[in-house]
Amino acid sequence: MRIYKVLGLMSGTSLDGLDIAYCHIWEENGKWNFSIKETAEIDYSDEMREYLKNAIHLSEEDHEQLHKDYGIWLGQQSKLFIDELGEEVDFIASHGHTSHHRPEDGVTFQLGDGQLLANTSDMQVVCDFRTKDVSLNGQGAPLVPIGDKLLFHDYDFCLNLGGISNISFEKDGERIAYDIGMANMPLNYITHKMGLAYDENGKLARSGKLDPTLLQKLNNLGYYQLPYPKSTGYEWFTSEIVPLIEASKISNEDLLHTFIHHNCEQIAFAALEHKNNGKSNSKLLATGGGALNQFFMDTFQDKLGSSIEVVVPNKTLIAYKEALVFALMGILRLEGKTNVLKSVTGATSDSCSGKVFFPEEN
Repeated sequence: MRIYKVLGLMSGTSLDGLDIAYCHIWEENGKWNFSIKETAEIDYSDEMREYLKNAIHLSEEDHEQLHKDYGIWLGQQSKLFIDELGEEVDFIASHGHTSHHRPEDGVTFQLGDGQLLANTSDMQVVCDFRTKDVSLNGQGAPLVPIGDKLLFHDYDFCLNLGGISNISFEKDGERIAYDIGMANMPLNYITHKMGLAYDENGKLARSGKLDPTLLQKLNNLGYYQLPYPKSTGYEWFTSEIVPLIEASKISNEDLLHTFIHHNCEQIAFAALEHKNNGKSNSKLLATGGGALNQFFMDTFQDKLGSSIEVVVPNKTLIAYKEALVFALMGILRLEGKTNVLKSVTGATSDSCSGKVFFPEEN
């Protein structure tokens, strides 16, 4: 039995920073197992955060330069982590940072040049996990459901609450998953306007009041009517959501309160719609930054009722599940096994996705 020792790198749409997870992953008796050994969250400098946030608006030349700079930065952070770790690492699996995601136009781009990442860290790298699926007419997202299927099959639903919310579950023998809508993106946008990194435990949101007019506008957004497979991202947020926030005359606390109610209504609707009615006690695993927001979790459980139990795991798994799954996807890529599911993305076929880079000799 081989134990893979992999560094998983993840940067999400909420722009909190870079998540690094050193994972041991192995397959035994046909089942995949894991242990997250060490982790780190590297904050972005204000300059880096602004570059990444505005990457979609950069010229082609500046975008390419950011791609290279970010790849080198990822390599530097990985090398520092590995040197401090003092443990053997087989390779790095990097999600990169999504700057463009318009699968309907055949476009997706993950910043973080794989060759420069490999050169700087002096490690083998697997990255760019979305492009192949998009070339197969898939959404290129979400990708984490392969990890839900292989590592977290004991749960009826797996919910990730990052910048956006996505859910995955088994239906008729297939793994189904899609982006429901928002999670932390609007909350972080509002708190940043207040000079805060985030709303700790949802205290500010809890103190606010519900604005029925804004809630109705949010619930009426066209994206929610689209059938799955579907995925969304920063473009949707800036074009559809930011104008609603900016036009609103209510307090920031009321904005936060209303957005959490909206998010929870949409997520609960999605889970209840796909619940196995023959099963009385379904379990939903909630991870991602939103799972650390107590008001978010209380409101969500309230909207779900008693038929689905929300399970919030330990903080390491909450924060680093995505980095763990990209480590697994890297292993599957190197083993030549499926790591992106057509039932999730809508592609014409399952695929073994990701590009592999080795450090170049100087």
